[in-house]
Amino acid sequence: MRDLDAKIKMLPESPGVYVMLGADGTIIYVGKAKVLKNRVKQYFYSNKKPEKVAAMVSNIADFYYIMTNSEIDALSLENNLIKKHKPRYNILLKDDKTYPYIRVNLKERFPSFAVTRKIKRDGAKYFGPYMGGVNVKDTLEIVNGAFGLRPCSYTLSPEKPRKPCLNYHIKKCSAPCAGYCNEEEYKTRVNGAIDFLSGNDDGVEEKLKAQMEKFAAIEEFEIALSYREKLKMLEKIKLKRITALNRFIDMDVIAVASNGVYSAANVLIIRGGRMQGGKNYALGDAELDDSGMLGGFISRYYTEGTELPDEILVEGDFPESATISEYLKALTGKTVKIYSAERGVKRQLLSMAKKNAEDYLEKEVDRIKHRDDMTVAACKKLKKELNLRKYPRRMECYDISHVSGVDKVGSMVVFIDGEADKSSYRRFRIKTVEGSDDFACLKEVLTRRLNKLGGDEEEKFPKPDLIVIDGGKGQLSAVKEVMGEKYADIDLISLAKREEEIFTESSSEPIVLPRRDYTLRMLQRIRDEAHRFAITYHRSTHAKRNLESELTEIDGIGKKKRAALLKAFGSVENIKRATTEELSAVDGIGEKHAKAIKEYFENEEKND
Repeated sequence: MRDLDAKIKMLPESPGVYVMLGADGTIIYVGKAKVLKNRVKQYFYSNKKPEKVAAMVSNIADFYYIMTNSEIDALSLENNLIKKHKPRYNILLKDDKTYPYIRVNLKERFPSFAVTRKIKRDGAKYFGPYMGGVNVKDTLEIVNGAFGLRPCSYTLSPEKPRKPCLNYHIKKCSAPCAGYCNEEEYKTRVNGAIDFLSGNDDGVEEKLKAQMEKFAAIEEFEIALSYREKLKMLEKIKLKRITALNRFIDMDVIAVASNGVYSAANVLIIRGGRMQGGKNYALGDAELDDSGMLGGFISRYYTEGTELPDEILVEGDFPESATISEYLKALTGKTVKIYSAERGVKRQLLSMAKKNAEDYLEKEVDRIKHRDDMTVAACKKLKKELNLRKYPRRMECYDISHVSGVDKVGSMVVFIDGEADKSSYRRFRIKTVEGSDDFACLKEVLTRRLNKLGGDEEEKFPKPDLIVIDGGKGQLSAVKEVMGEKYADIDLISLAKREEEIFTESSSEPIVLPRRDYTLRMLQRIRDEAHRFAITYHRSTHAKRNLESELTEIDGIGKKKRAALLKAFGSVENIKRATTEELSAVDGIGEKHAKAIKEYFENEEKND
């Protein structure tokens, strides 16, 4: 602590970012500060600390800091460092649901509305998220049906009109594809739909009723019934309006709750004055107070692709509101008002968000504890049980898949703090090995992966703390040979499937853990995930090769045409079942080649 005391005394009184390090040099926490000296001192000298903060501080072996010109710069740098290093004690947003949105790209000549689950900063307009009993597909049908918008995603050109489809004939589309609706008229329809999705229900109910009565009058009862169902959904949407709020308000209501060890956040989502629903998040933050936790949550939540509303309602005094608002404006170009409320409907909404956060925390504590047992706690125990040199924060596991030496592939899966990090998974197509030599395949994969260390790609492929191999002593020796002295600081183990024996570098005898041990279960998860990932890649590679090899027998079907068929149908069986018309519709095929493909497979069946 003496060394830390001296460093703390030398801290500057300027804004910046501080980075806490564990005993092995791993980054365990990243924070920002308006005054670095005051903020960092709080962690070490404050008498009252939440239990989780105390646990984090007990693991700090060292720290460093980066001064910035302003709080905004510090907030931006903090977010970048958290994304890059994923420290154990920082906020990690864990939400088990991805809710749908409706997206429209107004840059298109004839925009179409579509359902998506990902928000991108692509200039398009997004509405949602849709939750709490409002079906997004039904809402989209209401929009398209009421305003005569096209449900297709074709690129349309008035210079090249198409034949109108069934939707036009049953009055569900205005057929801009056929030139029956010009750009100006279609734009008016789109603006009406945007107005509706923004909260203005006026006129839509009348349009749907008129369509229902029209089809009922001509005895098209099935279509009339579909409009009646749309009216029911519209009523459900209208019931979600909060009457005391501004009709067109877009607002998120955010509250956090903590029991000193675990934390949770709740976000109530209001769009166009309507309550869309709420989301709960389990947090992993080591902030000293609720205000810091709230600020950390907001800055991370809206930098991960979430739609930014016009207003964010938060509880209590929130001194960071101006800083975070300025940061979000710099990030998105949109001004957002962050404030609290002491009375009225907004105060009630804050109470609702707080209750949801507290309820989620109470109900989820056992699950969170169990997750910790299965992840971070299991990693700590793994270090002790296997006599590893350091805490295995980043674990990588490799597997090989092939059939009799054909279509050989390798997989790399990555676990961070005991949890799968699927964005870091990688696949390898074996290039140098002949036949079915798994050892040689494993050596090739490891060599190619380790060659990325120390180069330009190391940021994308950081050095692992532990490499896990599926197999026994033989596989362990083969990999150890590849790693040599250069990578001797990376721990290495292998897990033999039959008896679940663990082979390590430090022991000549295998280690056997109890079958119910969380540590063994974590190793089984990473081993099985590597196997699944390898098998999936092998199957797709094998299927593609089989498809291409069969199609090479057909005259006139070259590489480009094979690729087009694969993209359109996905498998040989689907191509066999396709009609001549379906085949000829594929880019580059045409009627002549379609007939040749059909004849080839028909002759093949006769010969069989």
